[in-house]
Amino acid sequence: MLGSWELGTLYAIMALGVYLTFRILDFPDLTVDGSFTTGGAIAAVMITAGYSPLLASIAAFAGGLVAGACTGLLHTKGKINALLSGILMMIALYSINLRIMGKSNIPLLGMDTVLTDVKVWLVMPFIILLVKFALDWFLHTDTGLALRATGDNPRMIRSFGVNTDNTIIVGVSLSNGLVALSGALIAQYSAFTEITMGVGMIVIGLASVIIGEALFGSRTVLRATLAVVLGAVVYRVIVALALRVGLEPTDMKLMTALIVIIALTMPMVRKSLRQKSVMRRRAEELQARGSQPHQEVKR
Repeated sequence: MLGSWELGTLYAIMALGVYLTFRILDFPDLTVDGSFTTGGAIAAVMITAGYSPLLASIAAFAGGLVAGACTGLLHTKGKINALLSGILMMIALYSINLRIMGKSNIPLLGMDTVLTDVKVWLVMPFIILLVKFALDWFLHTDTGLALRATGDNPRMIRSFGVNTDNTIIVGVSLSNGLVALSGALIAQYSAFTEITMGVGMIVIGLASVIIGEALFGSRTVLRATLAVVLGAVVYRVIVALALRVGLEPTDMKLMTALIVIIALTMPMVRKSLRQKSVMRRRAEELQARGSQPHQEVKR
C-alpha cells in the first residue's frame, strides 16, 4: 500500500497535465502516451551520460513542452482535428523516443536519481502540492484565465481580441510538459525506461481525473486540482487492492477501463435516482392532496 501511495503521487503530475487539456481546454489530447515516454527517455539518457538528475528532469519537462507545442501547432496552424493531431504526434513520438534512447530500454540500476536517498512517500506530497499550487496560480493569471475561457467559449474570448490559437498551444504544451516530468520521475523511481512505458497513460490520467471529480468534487479550480491529485492516489490504491484479491497483472488495462466506465456512469445513475426520488415524493404529495376531499365527503 505504501508503494501505491508513492506511485499515486508520481502519477498525480501526469493527471494534472491530462486535467489541463481535457477539462480546462476541452482538448482530447492523445499525445500523452508518447510524451510520457519522452520524459522517461530524456531523463534516462542524460542520467546515464553523467548529467545531474535534476537537470535531466528539467530537460524532460522541456521535451514534453516541445511535444505538446507540436500537437498544438498541428491543430491550430495545420487545421488538423484535435484528436487526430494528438494521434499523429503520439505515433511520431514512438520513433523519436527510440532515436533518443538508441534502444528499447535503458536500466538505471545503481544510478543516482532525484529520488535517491529520499523517502518518496514523504517528499513527493510536498512536490505535488508545489506543482498543484503553481498550476492554480497560473490558471488565475491573465494567460490562465484566457486559457480557461478558450475551453469554455472560444468564440466569446475571440471577440475580446484573444488569440485562441496561442492559448491552445500554451495549454497543450504545458500539459505535456507535466506529463513528461511525471514520466521522468516514474523512470527514476522504477530504475528503468522502456519504450512502451507510456502505453495507456491517457486512460490512467482520465481515470484519475474522473475518480477525483466524482469523489471530491470540482466546483472550483483549487478544489478540482486537489481532486485530481487525490484521484491519482485513489486509483493506484484500487489497483493494489485488485492485485491483492488475486487479479492478474495482465488484467490491469481491463480494470482501468472498467473504473473509467463506472466513474463516468456514476453521475448519470445518481441523477436518475434523484429524479425518481423527486417524482415519487411529488406523487405521494398529490395522492395525499387527492384523498382529502373524499374524507370530507364521508364525514
